[in-house]
Amino acid sequence: MSAPVTPSARNVFVPHAFPEKQVDLGEVVLNYAEAGTPDKPALLLLPEQTGSWWSYESAMELLAQHFHVFAVDLRGQGRSTWTPRRYSLDNFGNDLVRFIALAIRRPVVVAGCSSGGVLAAWLSAYAMPGQIRGAFCEDAPFFSSEAAPAHGHGISQGAGPAFELYRDYLGDQWSVGDWAGIVEAARVSPVAAVRKFEFPEQPPQNLKEYDPEWARVFLEGTVGLHSPHDLMLSQVKTPVLITNHEHEPDRETGGFVGALSDLQAEQARAIIRAAGVAVDYQAFPDAAHAMHASEPHRYAAVLTAWVQTLPSVANGPGAEIGDSRTPHN
Repeated sequence: MSAPVTPSARNVFVPHAFPEKQVDLGEVVLNYAEAGTPDKPALLLLPEQTGSWWSYESAMELLAQHFHVFAVDLRGQGRSTWTPRRYSLDNFGNDLVRFIALAIRRPVVVAGCSSGGVLAAWLSAYAMPGQIRGAFCEDAPFFSSEAAPAHGHGISQGAGPAFELYRDYLGDQWSVGDWAGIVEAARVSPVAAVRKFEFPEQPPQNLKEYDPEWARVFLEGTVGLHSPHDLMLSQVKTPVLITNHEHEPDRETGGFVGALSDLQAEQARAIIRAAGVAVDYQAFPDAAHAMHASEPHRYAAVLTAWVQTLPSVANGPGAEIGDSRTPHN
């Protein structure tokens, strides 16, 4: 079996505005950055697939005014350990359960983008009691990132064609590394969403820090084999906010451009409501997928306003936007 890959072996990193830290979780060393002070409520940020913690860099400067912010690299991304043949929603999620227990050590609001948003919901469902106060799912691909979803289109009609390029031209752990090939394949792709990708002549920094095996396990459906979205959403235990950003059908191919359809957003909300949990929904049809990176002020305003609706307690830091110590599930 392939061994974990240590961050130091890759040596592709660049400095950022916030210092980086690491915590050993057992199988993996998780890399993260921190902003704000412990007297404020805790906030955990989970990046999108192909992203590292620093996609939140601009937003962190704003959020640190209201929160004690932790932004992580998930396993297989950024400076965190790469783990060949060990990528799954359950493993990603359990890394975060350990991270909260060891590094944050108090109840936390979790906010994730894209697959990070799916993991925010996973934490609401499966984290240890009292760890999670609320889950903000920023343009999370509920159902649409599955190979055989319970509702709506699946990965092959959405991000799948792009993930096929990562699988075939980059390979697990960059074992192929044909960047020129992926650029040309994207240029002539019959899929509009893939042609919209503007691949530069050299790999961008975020992809240098990304294990393309992520793409393969999503494409093949193994990433969520034991965590189907309909079951996961039926188990959530904390308030949830779902945002839905720019999306439209690809009329050329019958595919879909965007994270999730209106139908899938409504089905996710219906399942959560049926579980007896409060779920809010906000549509931003003009927003990019990673609004936190493209419009950090807008993102910070949306997140902060929603956290203000979470139950607060009389005694605790940051009570004006919700307690940071006592769970309200």
